[in-house]
Amino acid sequence: MLLNEKLKSYHIILASGSPRRQLFFKDLGLDFEIKLKPIKEEYPSTLQHVEISDYLAQLKAQPFKKELKEKDILITSDTIVWHNNKALGKPLNEADAFNILKSINNDTHEVITSVCFTTNTSQKTIHDITKVTFKNLSEEEIKYYINTYKPFDKAGAYGIQEWIGQIGVTKIEGSYFNVMGLPVHMVYQALSEIV
Repeated sequence: MLLNEKLKSYHIILASGSPRRQLFFKDLGLDFEIKLKPIKEEYPSTLQHVEISDYLAQLKAQPFKKELKEKDILITSDTIVWHNNKALGKPLNEADAFNILKSINNDTHEVITSVCFTTNTSQKTIHDITKVTFKNLSEEEIKYYINTYKPFDKAGAYGIQEWIGQIGVTKIEGSYFNVMGLPVHMVYQALSEIV
């Protein structure tokens, strides 16, 4: 039985403002509702690597917990870029975006996405890691990308599906969709196991 059939009696809540994540759920053929609650995306400085995205995905579920009903499945997620033992989040401004892209330029970094599934009785968190290698981009190319695409809502200051990914990414190991913000294959599998 296909997933949308299995989930017919469930109410899926996607707590994400990301148009890319919303599109993935539409493409899976799932009925879902989008609900957003503001949250400060802060984490303890002791956390490293997947611990950060796992923590943030779970943190985003907190404000919803008291109101979840029996057949609700809340889905929250977070993506970080991990490079030189440091988490790179969303850029604060143009200068920050430039510095982030300069730092991952001509090098390999990891994109980590964590997805948290919360019901009124349980919580499960999964994550996926994809390695992405960039060529040596010129300063002109980086500035053009920032000015044209304004990647301020994206971890690591870039969208792989955009111009910079097309001209700059030389190698990818793992899920392409994970780099876009959702390891769709793992989400599909996790939802199949929940019901």
